[in-house]
Amino acid sequence: MKLKQNIPNTFLFYALLVLMFLGLLLFANNTLAAVGAGGALPYESWLVNLRNSVTGPVAFTLSIVGIVVAGGILIFGGELNAFFRTLIFIVLVMALLVGANNIMTNLFQGAVIPVDEVYEINRVDTLTAPDALESPRN
Repeated sequence: MKLKQNIPNTFLFYALLVLMFLGLLLFANNTLAAVGAGGALPYESWLVNLRNSVTGPVAFTLSIVGIVVAGGILIFGGELNAFFRTLIFIVLVMALLVGANNIMTNLFQGAVIPVDEVYEINRVDTLTAPDALESPRN
């Protein structure tokens, strides 16, 4: 018995894949414009407070203590039940995440956007605006 290949289905798949990539390339400017939106969401204030609490020197010290204590419990804890072992792993992972965040921020100075690039982006936006020729901006 000879097997039939679904050539129309594979052609449709590749055609949709090409259309998807072309759509992503054509509408990339719209996604860049959406970056500056927001700022008035109801949960942003406590997220900023949480970020400030997790990135300070006290949080870094507590993460080092958490790594040492959780590692000591896992090494010298003997026979632990599954629930307690899971809790210790959660503490260890959270301590590693906070410590790694602080170390990477101190090594690479965090995410910094140079002022020249922001000026260049704003300049390109004003030049490509539909009414740029009618009402020039300084």
